[in-house]
Amino acid sequence: MLVHNWGVLQRSPVTIPEPRTKNMTDLPERGKNVLGQFLEDCSQDPMTGFYRDGCCRTSEHDNGSHTVCCMVSEEFLLFSRARGNDLMTPAPQYGFPGLKPGDQWCLCAARWKEAYDAGAAPPIRLEATHERALEVVPIEALLEYALSPARAQ
Repeated sequence: MLVHNWGVLQRSPVTIPEPRTKNMTDLPERGKNVLGQFLEDCSQDPMTGFYRDGCCRTSEHDNGSHTVCCMVSEEFLLFSRARGNDLMTPAPQYGFPGLKPGDQWCLCAARWKEAYDAGAAPPIRLEATHERALEVVPIEALLEYALSPARAQ
């Protein structure tokens, strides 16, 4: 994110969220996926989600709407890094191992849409993509990039 500092634009450090609650019972409900069914887990390894519980659940606290479960590709990782969000480099201070092609991750809906518009979107798992992603991304785009359940394992 760029911040204004007395006439000079500076890049503020990107922070990776830590678990938002120590008590797992304080998490918001999972909600439904874009198919109107139970929202499945996206990934436990690496641990993903705004709440770092493996699920693309969201709430009013999730300003980025980390709702799209994707299988990251090298093309997407390079695209994201070029846009200022390096998901490949480990950040041990945040417990973030860095992503590699094939990892599943909860992306911000707007970032996935940006990658889609640029032709760099990674494939997604509909079963693990939260229905709130539809506020940003048309269902037709998600269907176009949908993985079959067998490929996502």
